[in-house]
Amino acid sequence: MQIGLVVLAMLLEGCSMGHHGKRSIASGEVPPPLSPTVAANDLTRQWGIESHGVRLTAAGYMLDFRYRVLDPQLAAPLLDRRVRAYVEVQKSDARLTVPVSAKVGALRSTTRHPLADRNYFIMFSNPGRHVQPGDRVSVVIGDFRTDPITVM
Repeated sequence: MQIGLVVLAMLLEGCSMGHHGKRSIASGEVPPPLSPTVAANDLTRQWGIESHGVRLTAAGYMLDFRYRVLDPQLAAPLLDRRVRAYVEVQKSDARLTVPVSAKVGALRSTTRHPLADRNYFIMFSNPGRHVQPGDRVSVVIGDFRTDPITVM
């Protein structure tokens, strides 16, 4: 198990952190202006979900965003595999993307028909353990954006 985590960490170190030319930790490019955030209590009203937060996992090399779908029709755009997802780190404006493996695919839940009262996830790479517990991040999925969430 320990070897598997080390291999996963090494793979993630090689993953691109940028998002179609956007700023990454290494590049120093400036990101475009951000859209207004969605307040936590508005997540249910506007997007039909309830956030369970962002946690570090895989020995700190990944971030795990979990959410519960309450209204499948409103939440459908968040589960569309064509919609890009990333985490924006407040302390550095870095954008951490969803890793994609040749055999497994993107490490996120996607479906054409989301179900109510079901939990879904998105995993984001965290190369070099850039994000630490207590850091604040925003999850962005297409037009969806959370208020800054404290990483646990």
